[in-house]
Amino acid sequence: MIRIGIIGMSEGNAHPYSWSSIINGRFDGNEISRLGYPAVTAYLEANRDTLGIPDATVTHVWCQERTLAESIAHSSGIASVVAQLDEMVGQVDAVILGRDDPENHVAMAKPFIEAKIPVFIDKPLAYSREDLEWFADQVRNGRFIMSCSSMRYANECRVAKQELSSLGSIELITAVGKKDWKKYGIHLLEAIFAVMQDLKPLSVQHIGELDREIVHVQTADGPDIMLHLFNSISGTFQVSFFGTNHWKLVDIRNSYSMFRDNMIEFVRSVQEGKPRLRFEDTYQLINVILAANESRLENGKRILLF
Repeated sequence: MIRIGIIGMSEGNAHPYSWSSIINGRFDGNEISRLGYPAVTAYLEANRDTLGIPDATVTHVWCQERTLAESIAHSSGIASVVAQLDEMVGQVDAVILGRDDPENHVAMAKPFIEAKIPVFIDKPLAYSREDLEWFADQVRNGRFIMSCSSMRYANECRVAKQELSSLGSIELITAVGKKDWKKYGIHLLEAIFAVMQDLKPLSVQHIGELDREIVHVQTADGPDIMLHLFNSISGTFQVSFFGTNHWKLVDIRNSYSMFRDNMIEFVRSVQEGKPRLRFEDTYQLINVILAANESRLENGKRILLF
């Protein structure tokens, strides 16, 4: 049995509740809804019969506020609430850093990475060149670090990948989502690159503004990619693939399925002793995230990646 510690929670991000429930196979819907996440309760209830991942259990939890840690523990059946992060070292076989505030990822992951404990880090892995290179150095030194948006495992994207050849040569990809580039741009990129695995980004240009972010990614011998993240629109994640023969709209809605498959992939990775997702793929997409922010700060300058 793989013992997992989970680190949460950042504002507006219920992953520590949902991921712990998916792994442990239990949840308290009233508690999750009380904290302001009725949609999480709804998808866990709808999928109650598939909850639980064999050979893994979340045994420890830590939050900056102990009351939140106790709430997550109560809801998901987690036995131990720890007062300090490093109390988990030696007590768990793997750690999920379920916070999506990237400026805190290095500090929170460091005790476990240094202890050679496998770590899954919620999206985005980093939001600075310094932090990204720190993680890259750790991977080069043999440390187990896995990070991605769960949208990489969305069923809707896998169906699109299956049908991709019928579209002909893909000339343009557009994507639309709600919220900000910093935390949610990685969702759109993971969805696209999960379908179009061989794309290589060449340049990035931010042509929008804060809260109305528009990013152009040019690829090598491939389609142009236009990404749109607007804070004021209704919640959505849509990707459209335009080919020479046909086009396809991918409307991504099944959060539970992608979260479950992501957690299964992390558990399988721990069992196999290395991440099943290449760090090079994560590095490439975070590089695009950083380049778009640099472009915005430089008034829309086109940033070359190679």
